[in-house]
Amino acid sequence: QVQLVESGGGLVQAGDSLRLSCAASGRTFSTNAMGWFRQAPGKEREFVAAINYNGVNTYYADSVKGRFTISRDNAKNTMYLQMNSLKREDTAVYYCAADKNIFRPAGRVRWEYDYWGQGTQVTVSS
Repeated sequence: QVQLVESGGGLVQAGDSLRLSCAASGRTFSTNAMGWFRQAPGKEREFVAAINYNGVNTYYADSVKGRFTISRDNAKNTMYLQMNSLKREDTAVYYCAADKNIFRPAGRVRWEYDYWGQGTQVTVSS
């Protein structure tokens, strides 16, 4: 059974940093693109960042570019999202996702991902 489990969320103040982790189990994702999405109350789930299978290529939403960094450790079957200079508008539930197709370029849309975690809450107060 494939599982993606996010951790590292919490309540922080504006300007602070957080590091999210996404631990995968049930299969290896070393040949698969992975990504982070987020969903704020009353809004649709939106793309945050994505990374290709070997970590060489990364992609970011304009709203987080320069503040967030996505990375992965395939030996640990884990993906990370380092979030710096957090803003109130970053408040959301953050989800990790993985593509079941091997070696496909990382995508920016939800339907390109087949496996999802349960989400971790990030709340940024001013």
